[in-house]
Amino acid sequence: MTTYKIVSGLLINKNTFIIGFSGFLMLLVTLFSEPTYAQDPTLRYGTGVPPAVRSINDRSLRYLANTQLEDGSWQASRNGPGITGICVMAFMASGEDPDYGPYATHIRKALRSIIANQNAKTGYMGTSGHASMYHHGFATLALSEAYGVVSENLLWKGSDVPENRRRTLSEALELAVRCALTAQEKNPWGAWRYSPQARDADTTVAGTVLMGILGARNAGIEVPNEAIDKALNFFQTCTTRGGGVSYMPSSSHGDGLTRSAIATLVYAIGKRKDTPEYKSTAEFIKRRANFNIGNHYMFYTLYYMAQALFQSDFEAWQAWNQRTIERLQKMQQQDGSFNSSYGKAYGTGMAVLTLALNYRLLPIYER
Repeated sequence: MTTYKIVSGLLINKNTFIIGFSGFLMLLVTLFSEPTYAQDPTLRYGTGVPPAVRSINDRSLRYLANTQLEDGSWQASRNGPGITGICVMAFMASGEDPDYGPYATHIRKALRSIIANQNAKTGYMGTSGHASMYHHGFATLALSEAYGVVSENLLWKGSDVPENRRRTLSEALELAVRCALTAQEKNPWGAWRYSPQARDADTTVAGTVLMGILGARNAGIEVPNEAIDKALNFFQTCTTRGGGVSYMPSSSHGDGLTRSAIATLVYAIGKRKDTPEYKSTAEFIKRRANFNIGNHYMFYTLYYMAQALFQSDFEAWQAWNQRTIERLQKMQQQDGSFNSSYGKAYGTGMAVLTLALNYRLLPIYER
């Protein structure tokens, strides 16, 4: 078993590998992972980022930088901290210095927006829209990415945000986790849905929130094992023998590709790879990796498929990744953006995160 200690916001294991928090990839590094010296180095470090990925990434980030609003957010059909969080992770995914790199100011403005609009008492980062806990989950994950690599001393420098709305990244992240855990405790299913007060749960919202708190745990925030176990048990309840995952426990529909990808990912990160549910969902998404993905939830599906295939079958991910690169090349607009049903900022940020595994920023991957 690998042991860790916290040093200036970074996790360092007994072999002295430093686990950074660049991009959304940090959530793939889990505590208590097995030693990595036997892994294929190409899985850990990659063999170079394809030029097409760099081109898509660079054009996308320029678009996001040029369209960020003065308050640090982006315009979207469902505007809120979740969209802002996705854009933060996109800026960090390729390894740019978050304090002094070309997008440092954009990252700080976005993080200020998330924190300043967080409920100071409950820690909630939702919106008035019906997909509130989606926002909370993505915003929590973004704070996890930033914690430990974005300087607290620089975060609020020059900001006109009132003092009573300012918090450190660690304070904001701890509040966000407490909100998620409090909502889970009230929920009979041990999971989440749109509202923190919800008494029902679904696998898409639950996956988003769970990845947020797993990211926070990997960043050093205390998260009880029981909370993770309850959420994973909920996913197991919703998983069929064939690897399909129902939207809700009472739902009979279990053929959604996105839900199976989410389940594969949370099983992998949550140390459930030895379960029949993980094996069935991993096989399910592999069999359907060549299927056409519809446009309505396309970016959401691509985002989770990238991570789930990488976790479960590296060769399948390689083939899928190449097809996805070609697809996104054709879709990118002249200004660098990607159109989506939730706005250009959402589509562009998610496109960047879909390709982020090509950068292999972390020295250790739990696979």
